[in-house]
Amino acid sequence: MAENRASVYGEGVPCWVDAQLADVEAGKRFYGELFGWTFEDALGSSVWALLDDEPVASLAPKMDGRMPTVWTVSFATPDARALCRRIAAAGGQVVMAPFPVGDLGTAALVTDPEGAVFGLWQPGGHAGFGRWHEPGTFVWAELYTRDTAAANAFYGDLFHEALFGAGAEPDFGRADVSEVFPAEMPPHFVTHFRVADLDDSLGAVQRLGGRVQAPPFETSYGRVAVVTDNQGASFAVLQR
Repeated sequence: MAENRASVYGEGVPCWVDAQLADVEAGKRFYGELFGWTFEDALGSSVWALLDDEPVASLAPKMDGRMPTVWTVSFATPDARALCRRIAAAGGQVVMAPFPVGDLGTAALVTDPEGAVFGLWQPGGHAGFGRWHEPGTFVWAELYTRDTAAANAFYGDLFHEALFGAGAEPDFGRADVSEVFPAEMPPHFVTHFRVADLDDSLGAVQRLGGRVQAPPFETSYGRVAVVTDNQGASFAVLQR
C-alpha cells in the first residue's frame, strides 16, 4: 500500500471525500472514465473509489432524494465528539452527531457559522486517503465564504496546528465566494481533484454529461476549473 497520510494526520487535515449521489452506478461510469477509478463495494450501498487499488474517495446513494447531490470533504480528528462541542461553542452547528461507520471509524457532519458543510472523521480501520496529490486524487479543498475574516478566525482556532503549526502544509484554503460564483451563492467547500491536463479533463467532463460551472482561472495553488458531474455534484479539477 502507498504510504498513508492517516498515520500522521493531525486534527484538521483533510483526510477523505465522499459524494452523495442519486445514482451510484451513473457516478461510477462518470468518475471511472474521468479519473481512471475502479470501484469495490463498501459498507451498505456505498462503494470505494480506487486508484491503483488504493482508496481515494467513496460514492454513496443519497438517503433522501431531497438531499443535495454533493461532494463533502472530511477533516481528521482523534475525538469527533470533542471537536463537535468546540464547533458548536464557536457558532457552528452539528448536523449529524458522531456515529460509528462499522469498524471503519466515526463520522460527523457539521457546519461553520456561515453554514458551509464539512465532515469529521475519527479513524478506526479506515484512516483516510491511500493516495493523494497526484492525478485522479484529492489535492485541495477551497472554502468559498462571504466573510473571509470570520472564516480565518473560526478555522484558524479550530484547526490551528494543521494550518499554522510547525511544518504545516495545508490542503485547504478560503476565498470570497464572489471571486468565482454569484455573490448570493451560499458559503460552501469545493473538493479539488488533480488532473494532468485541465483542458482535456474539461472536454471529458462535458462529453460524459457534466458541465463547466466556472471556466479555468489561476490560483496560488494551480490552474482550476469548477465543474459539475452528470448528476449535478460540484467539484473542481486542478492542474499544477
